Amino acid sequence: MTETGSPLPLLSRYAIMVDVGYIYASAGELLFGATARKEYKVDADKLIQALSRHAEDQVRGELLRVYWYDAARDRVPTFDQRVIAQMPWVKLRLGNLNARGQQKGVDAQIRADMEALARHRAITDAILVAGDEDMVPAVEAAQAYGVRVHLWGVEPPYGTNQAERLVWESDTVDVIERSFIEPFFTRQLGTDPAAAAEPGPARAGQSVQAQIPQAPSPAQVFGDRHMSRPMSRPLPVAHLPPSRLGPDRERVEEAGEHVAQKWILTRGEDNIRDLLPGPILPPVIDKELLVDAEKELGLSLRAYQEAREWLRDAFWARVHRQFGLGVGKSKG
Repeated sequence: MTETGSPLPLLSRYAIMVDVGYIYASAGELLFGATARKEYKVDADKLIQALSRHAEDQVRGELLRVYWYDAARDRVPTFDQRVIAQMPWVKLRLGNLNARGQQKGVDAQIRADMEALARHRAITDAILVAGDEDMVPAVEAAQAYGVRVHLWGVEPPYGTNQAERLVWESDTVDVIERSFIEPFFTRQLGTDPAAAAEPGPARAGQSVQAQIPQAPSPAQVFGDRHMSRPMSRPLPVAHLPPSRLGPDRERVEEAGEHVAQKWILTRGEDNIRDLLPGPILPPVIDKELLVDAEKELGLSLRAYQEAREWLRDAFWARVHRQFGLGVGKSKG
């Protein structure tokens, strides 16, 4: 108690827990459309420092440490991983990297650490950078001990790259924007994306070992995982290359109408009627519309505000026709 009789403020202590396979694969896909880690180089030590600084602004407490979950052949660390292991306040955790370049055992390590830290009251908050639905039991266990779990995800090029249930169960959701992560990733010169996707026959003078990817590709790591729900917080606008052409208006409007028709059939007219009279959509529903439309189009609309207005207008046009109402226009 203080002299005035008021209780002392409770101080937060937090850990940052990073699934390296997730953050590397998602960033590689966002920045380069890359399918394997060998296609780009990462300044991991600087990335860890940047994540730590960002966490200071978000949690405003004491950092316990950063847990860096990666994989290596037979759990023997690479040179870069040895550098990371020597960083202050960083704990390197290694799973196994099998012959196909798939990481094994990482999810289990994250779950064990998160639950142990929560059970022993070592932390009040956990920042989890991950996307796999297998993290849900860890989140629930930590929350049962009173720990708040803050889920961070890499901005997806379109759609989502985190599991629906993982987003639901987390206490807060934040986005690591393209502009934040881009300075730490560099495209490797002379790499052939098609050849880098999977190991091929060894060339003369090159061992089969050298043909094995140093880390799993996004398809290998996340191909069978369920990632179908958008972030529950607004997603930032992606900074697309200036040479990329904007989306075709007719295609965007068709996508808006298709999403509206699908929602009417799958969610029922009563639920869709609750959105009326419009033209403003609740933020969560607006993000779901954006994600569903991006999946149909196969491209991101987040850099094109005008295209998002076309999408909303087409959505409302279809809904209004369903209920015999005049067509309304969105207000952005």
